[in-house]
Amino acid sequence: MALIITDECINCDVCEPECPNDAIYLGEVIYEIDPHKCTECVGHFDEPQCMQVCPVSCIPVNPDFVEDKETLWQKYRRLQAEAGAAAAPVVSTPTPPTIG
Repeated sequence: MALIITDECINCDVCEPECPNDAIYLGEVIYEIDPHKCTECVGHFDEPQCMQVCPVSCIPVNPDFVEDKETLWQKYRRLQAEAGAAAAPVVSTPTPPTIG
């Protein structure tokens, strides 16, 4: 399951830095959660960190993105692989000198 931030959000800024997947961002009016990046902190923590720090408890499960734990683990592994690929340095092979 992914989480969602409701319109009860007070834009206090405490949830965004807690997200290990960078799924939380400031939307047009309130903070929002990208459901394709949200793993409910599976792979990082035992409980969703944004829910833990939210002072107004406005982060429930998103009913449009219901996922079981295995699916969340798969999403976590995919995100980690993408992050690793993006961070990998580009290694170039030197061109051998031409003879003659």
